[in-house]
Amino acid sequence: MTDFLLELRSEEIPARMQAGARAELEKLFRAQLSAAGLETGDLTIWSTPRRLALIARDLPDATAAVSEELKGPRTSAPPQALEGFLRKTGLTQDQLEDREGVYFAVIDKPGRATAEVLAEAIPAIVRAFAWPKSMRWGKESQSSESLRWVRPLSGIVAIFGEELVPCEIGGIVSGFATRGHRFHCPGEITIGSAADYAEKLRACHVIVDHEERQAIVRDGAAKAAADAGLSLVEDEGLVIENAGLTEWPVPLLGRFDEAFLEVPPEVIQLTARVNQKYFVVNGADGKLANGFICTANIDASDGGAEIVAGNRKVLAARLSDARFFWEQDQKKTLAEHAEKLANITFHEKLGTVADKVERVAKLAEWLASEGIVPNCDPALARQAAELAKADLVTEMVGEFPELQGLMGGYYARAEGLPDVVADAIRDHYKPVGQGDDVPTAPVTVAVALADKLDTISAFFAIEEFPTGSKDPFALRRAALGILALLQTNELRLEIVRVLSSASFDAFKRGTLLKMRDGNLHAMPKGKAQEMIDGRKSETAKQIADFFADRLKVQQREAGVRHDLIDAVFALGGEDDLVRLLARVKALQAFMATEDGTNLLAGYKRAANILKQAEKDVVPAKAGTAGGIAPTTTAPAFAGATDVDRALLAALDAAEPAATAAVAEERFTDAMAALASLRAPIDAFFDGVMVNDPDEAVRAYRLGLLARFTGAVHGVADFSKIEG
Repeated sequence: MTDFLLELRSEEIPARMQAGARAELEKLFRAQLSAAGLETGDLTIWSTPRRLALIARDLPDATAAVSEELKGPRTSAPPQALEGFLRKTGLTQDQLEDREGVYFAVIDKPGRATAEVLAEAIPAIVRAFAWPKSMRWGKESQSSESLRWVRPLSGIVAIFGEELVPCEIGGIVSGFATRGHRFHCPGEITIGSAADYAEKLRACHVIVDHEERQAIVRDGAAKAAADAGLSLVEDEGLVIENAGLTEWPVPLLGRFDEAFLEVPPEVIQLTARVNQKYFVVNGADGKLANGFICTANIDASDGGAEIVAGNRKVLAARLSDARFFWEQDQKKTLAEHAEKLANITFHEKLGTVADKVERVAKLAEWLASEGIVPNCDPALARQAAELAKADLVTEMVGEFPELQGLMGGYYARAEGLPDVVADAIRDHYKPVGQGDDVPTAPVTVAVALADKLDTISAFFAIEEFPTGSKDPFALRRAALGILALLQTNELRLEIVRVLSSASFDAFKRGTLLKMRDGNLHAMPKGKAQEMIDGRKSETAKQIADFFADRLKVQQREAGVRHDLIDAVFALGGEDDLVRLLARVKALQAFMATEDGTNLLAGYKRAANILKQAEKDVVPAKAGTAGGIAPTTTAPAFAGATDVDRALLAALDAAEPAATAAVAEERFTDAMAALASLRAPIDAFFDGVMVNDPDEAVRAYRLGLLARFTGAVHGVADFSKIEG
C-alpha cells in the first residue's frame, strides 16, 4: 500500500473559494479512482492561497483484475448479429459460451498499475474542476478549449510513493518541485514523497494545513489583544478569511486615533472587517477600543512595526471616510432624508419606497390602536414606521448596506427622538433569520410586524408568489419573522382579518387594477369594486394558507409531529396562530398518553364503521355534532342497553365540556374531556353489536358513533393522526 501526493500550484486563490475547492478536489479524485476500480479511504486535503494539496494514503499498487460478462445474440440469430457482437467484444466465435441457446462473452480485464490510473486522473480532474469564477491565460487563451483555472496554474506535483506520476496538462508537466513562501523562500523545493511534504514546506515558511493556520490566527489575535489588556471581538469568518489570505500568518496589534471612536462601533468594525480584513478589540469596559489586529504574511525583522504602521494609515483613511459620512448624514433630520424615498422604486407594480412606508405606517398605527400589539402608543408606532426606511438614502448606508436600520436608530437618537422610536427604527427588520433576536418592545413589534405583513400582502396581491426554491422577495423569511414575533410576544392576531385590510392598500394603485379579467378602469364602478373585493378575499385566503404552510414547517423543525399539526389545521376557520399552537401542543401532550392512544384507536374504528354504513345515517339538524345524527336519539330508546346509555351519558357530559373548553382556549381541559370518552367507547365496542339486525337499533348505535366522532372533531381532526 502506497501514499499519493498531489499539489496543484497557482497564483493566489481567493480565500472565499478555498473551502469549495477542497470539496471539489475530493469529489473529483474519488470519482476518478472509483471509475477505475480503486476505492479511496480517508483523504487529507489542504489549501493555501497558492496551492491545493491532496494526500491519499494506502492506495494499492494496482487495480484488481476483473471479469466482465456480456450477453450476446441467440445462437439461432442471423449471422450479421453474431458478427456485430464479435466486433464489439474483440473475440472469436469459439471464445463465446453457449448458455441454453444464448451466446455470452466473458472478458477478463487485467489489473492496471495505480500510477497509470493516477496519470490519467490528474488531467481529467483539472479539466473538470468547477470554480465559481475561472480564467484562461497566455497565448493559448484565444482558444475556448484552452485550460481554465481560478488563476494561472503554474505547477503540478504528483508523487506515488517516491515515484513521479508523469502527466501534462496545458503545457504544465508534473514534477517533484514546488515553491515555498513567496518572500521567505521563493526558490524551488524538491519533495520526496507525501511523508515529507508538509514539513519541507513548513521549513520554507508555508503552513499548508489551513486548519493549523486558522488556529494560529485565532489564538494569535486573542493573545495579541490580551497582551495589550484588551479582548478580541471574535469573528470566525474573519479567522477563516485571514488564514485563506496567508501562508505564514502573523497576527499584529495596531492602534488608531481615539477620535474615531465618535463613530458608531458597528461602523468601525464593519470598516475594519470588510475593507481591511482586520479584527477589532474591546477595552476593559467592554466597549470598542481604538485597536485593531491585522494578519501579516511574513516574519518581519522589526517585529511587524512597519507593517502595523502601514495598516494604520490605510485604516485611518477608511475611518475618515466613515466619520465624514456620519457627520454629513446628521446635517439632515431623518424626516428630511425620508423625502428622498419617493425617488426610489420599491417594485414597479407597488410604487416607491415612500408608498410602502405610508402603508406600513398606517398598518403599524392600526395594530397599536386595535390593541393587537398591547401597550403600544399608536402615534409613536406611526412615527417610527414613517422614519424606519429613511436611512436607506444616507451616505453611510450607501457605503455599508449591512447597516440599514442600525444607522437609522443612531441618527434618530442623535436627533433627540424618543428612545422607543430609535429602537424601533433600529430593530424593525428583526428577526432576520433563525437565531436572531426577536423584538419585544411594543413600538418595535408593531413596526416590525407591519413591515413584514405589508411585504407579504403586497407581493401576494400582485401574484408574486414564492415557487419551489425561488423566493426573490424573501416572503418565506418574512412569514417566519411574523410567526416568531407573534409567538414570542403572544400576540392575538387574526391573519385573514388583518391581511384583508392590509392588502387593500396594494389594490389602490392603478397599475394593480389591470387584472386577469381586464382593465377595471373600463368597468362600471360597482362591477369593478366587486372584482376588487373578490380578489382581496382570494389574496387573504392565499396568504392564510401560506402562513399555515410556514407554521407547519416551523413546528416540524421544532419537533412537533406533522400529523398532529395537520389534525388541527384540518379543522379550518382558525387563523389565530397563538391559539392554533396552543391546541397543537395540547394535542401532542394528549397523544403521548395511553388515553390518547386508545381514544385514537376507538375513533378510527368508529370512523370506519360509519364510512361503511353511511347510508344508514341521515344529515343532522343544525348544531348537532359531527354533521350526522341517529334516526332515534332519545335516551329512553327501547333498544338501548346499559352500554349504549353509558356512552350516551358520557357524550352528553363530554361534548359541552370540550366545546366550552375550546371556546375558552382551555385546550388541555378539552383533551381531558375527550379522555373521559375512552372507557365508554371501549366498553361500547366490547359490549354491543353496532350493525344490529334491528334497523332502529343499528341506526341508534351508528348515531352514537357519529356523535362520538363529532365530539372528537370539535377538538381536532383525528382522521389526520397516524397510528
